[in-house]
Amino acid sequence: MTDILMPALSPTMEEGVLAKWHVKVGDVVSAGDVIAEIETDKATMEVEAVDEGEVTDILVAEGTEGVKVNTPIARLKDEGGAAAPKPAEKPAAKTQEALKAEAAPAAAEAPKAATSAAPAPAAPKSDSGDRIFSSPLARRIAAQNGVDLKSIKGTGPHGRIVKRDVEAAGKASAQTATASSASPAATAAEPRKAQSLAQMGIPDGSYDLIPLDGMKKAVARRMVDSVQNVPHFPLFIDCEIDQLMAVRAKVNKMLEPQGIKVSVNDFVIKAAALALKMVPEANASYTPEGIAMHHNADVSMAVAIDGGLITPIIRKAETKGLAQIATESKDLAKRARDRKLKPEEFQGGTFSVSNLGMFGIKQFTSIINEPQGCIMSVGAGEQRAVVKNGQVVPATVMTVTLTCDHRVVDGATGARFLQAFKPLIEDPVAMLA
Repeated sequence: MTDILMPALSPTMEEGVLAKWHVKVGDVVSAGDVIAEIETDKATMEVEAVDEGEVTDILVAEGTEGVKVNTPIARLKDEGGAAAPKPAEKPAAKTQEALKAEAAPAAAEAPKAATSAAPAPAAPKSDSGDRIFSSPLARRIAAQNGVDLKSIKGTGPHGRIVKRDVEAAGKASAQTATASSASPAATAAEPRKAQSLAQMGIPDGSYDLIPLDGMKKAVARRMVDSVQNVPHFPLFIDCEIDQLMAVRAKVNKMLEPQGIKVSVNDFVIKAAALALKMVPEANASYTPEGIAMHHNADVSMAVAIDGGLITPIIRKAETKGLAQIATESKDLAKRARDRKLKPEEFQGGTFSVSNLGMFGIKQFTSIINEPQGCIMSVGAGEQRAVVKNGQVVPATVMTVTLTCDHRVVDGATGARFLQAFKPLIEDPVAMLA
């Protein structure tokens, strides 16, 4: 018997949606067969079987949200083996053999406890009279620390309360007691809890509430962490892009037979990558151990999708031509909107570009995409009056904002990066050499 667990499809994944099953009870699968589709906060991924056998149980139905990583979602009967028994619907119906099997982990834990010599209290019962399933060690620790097992949700097999559950409950009780005995001054310093809309004067029923999906929750969490934890500052610069627009038109005419069309954002990505190689101190990340200086300019590009934002990456952008960057960016953006990106295609960039120029946004500042040291915000190119040789003349100007993590990129370093970027974007022929 083999349990199929909810996989962690990215380092930050904690839960996901079981979107679709590709197998049913009775099917025989081999290692490598696609058995399900999982939706994370960023993409929809296919899950492959790692063992072979017959599917005996589907434990999590299609469309179930909030499935925690490492939760059993299905079971396989090993080839020539016996199928796993289905979980009993009522704990009271378990056999003595099953109860003995569940007690085995606790028996292994007991020698580690300092109080293992004391007999464990009898298993308590809930208010409804049902037995509360817990390990002997958990009952002993609970009795010694005055912890009520009725208030604990077990994380052991079939919801059984084990040692770690009681210890966690004990810590929570201690923290609550400490908080309740705190001085008024200390209490006043604590952050206030978020108020409901009704408490802030917006009555219930006057709005429609759209639940947060996994992506919105993840984006909200990451943005709050970035704003609170990263000491950031913006730098602004105006770039004249008349030559860029002329070169772009010529390049697209040359590439038209190949079906490739280069965008302004492709020029920006290429120019940013080359500037990062010229000023490598800007291509860096802060870590508690030191500053990570990245070998390549892996440029993340912000793509708006339904329900959120994702940043697919042009890897080693400094080594690629405009045609290749245009081809990759178009493919990545399409698969991002279809939620078909692989984790390695949107995780691990060293620098980000966010372009809202196509929406007519003149200037804006972006939130840093940790652990990157910088993010560049690109506004719309527009006709402005500029002074050249003492004369006021029209020019197409694009405002660029560089938001920097001051722990990594200080003002002088950020300025040097923009000084390297500006001539590249204003005279893009240098990028074609």
